[in-house]
Amino acid sequence: MKFLRSMVGYMIAGVIVMSVWNELGSFGIFGGYLAAGIIIGPMWFMNHYVNLTGNEDDAAFVDMGLAIGVCGIARDSFMQGASAFTASLPTIVLVILGAAIGGVVAAAFEKSVAKEELREEKAPEPGMTEKELDRLVGED
Repeated sequence: MKFLRSMVGYMIAGVIVMSVWNELGSFGIFGGYLAAGIIIGPMWFMNHYVNLTGNEDDAAFVDMGLAIGVCGIARDSFMQGASAFTASLPTIVLVILGAAIGGVVAAAFEKSVAKEELREEKAPEPGMTEKELDRLVGED
């Protein structure tokens, strides 16, 4: 049932964005704010706050972006043929590379924060400077 709920939620988000976004884009920057308030806000509320898609509390998710992207690629492929899909491949590859780089950077950040927290736990008193911590605790 969770899969069906998620599929319906993502489908609604993708279809609404693909059908309304271009109309709001004609208003320029203000159209982007309109789209955020009229389209993305309610879709986020439905999928994440009401939790139609069943996301876990401690999990990161980029599901609406993925669903909207897949919907846009599928729509253009159905309407314009396979040439639309092949034309989008360089963008898809760059998005995948960007996501991989972002994941590596996020993991490095988490590792750095965990290392700093461990150093602070070892510190004999709170509020010590980096030089004092290095001298007393040392780098492991």
